[in-house]
Amino acid sequence: MSWAAKISVRIRQSAALVRGSIMEGLTFRTSTFVTIIGNFIYLVIVYFLWRAIYDSSPTEVVNGMTFYDTMVYLVLAAAMFNFLDTFVVWDIGRSYQSGELVEFLVKPIDYQRFLFFSHAGNCVVSFCITFLPTFVVIYFVTHGSFALGINLVFFAVSLVLALVINFCVDFMVGTICLYTQSIWGVNIMKEVVVSLLSGATIPLAFFPEGLRQIVDLLPFQAIYHTPLHMLTGTDLTVTDYMQGILLQLFWVVAMLCFSKLFWQRSLRIMTINGG
Repeated sequence: MSWAAKISVRIRQSAALVRGSIMEGLTFRTSTFVTIIGNFIYLVIVYFLWRAIYDSSPTEVVNGMTFYDTMVYLVLAAAMFNFLDTFVVWDIGRSYQSGELVEFLVKPIDYQRFLFFSHAGNCVVSFCITFLPTFVVIYFVTHGSFALGINLVFFAVSLVLALVINFCVDFMVGTICLYTQSIWGVNIMKEVVVSLLSGATIPLAFFPEGLRQIVDLLPFQAIYHTPLHMLTGTDLTVTDYMQGILLQLFWVVAMLCFSKLFWQRSLRIMTINGG
């Protein structure tokens, strides 16, 4: 089979997986709305927490951000979490414990690619149901606190790259279950680390300089901080946007390669039902 034919087959496979996951996402919408309610409660708590922080500050601008800048950032970060979290960790863990993972491994499709595209449709549905309405409401409530222009193009590209990076992180964490036999505790730790170091919980502008320099060397800031900074930043140039995209591309390639190598190595020690 020629390389063109192989690419055509992969595209058809991926499109079928995305289409199926979109249909699944449209069928099971209750979980999405429950997540929205949970995020709303979270944002109420965050609002009063940051309101108290800014009220105790002698200035209205803290680390270059006003209270409304911070809230816009955190609200959009919470909305992004709804569609960036693919729940791949739980899928791998359940498949491993039930033994179904063996069935996936003998299918004529790469397991990592299968997982990504089988969850991509859910991400699209969640993006349309949660993020877009939140984005529109925030924009009008804050009377256009962030500009709408070329930044939207770079923001859209950055979101796709952030999704791939976050998927790779989840895939590697899910692979750990081949060693630990259970994934719950590891995944909880991953959620805390990613949320903190990506800027989803606290904007990176509030990090101490030393910690910020360390975070800039890690892939997590490319998941939330980079796309949000592109969207809400007021003094960014095209060069700044391109630098952010190139950094994300670097992490996409690095994380894809590392996650695949980690998965292939981990398969050597996999035991299911004692085999």
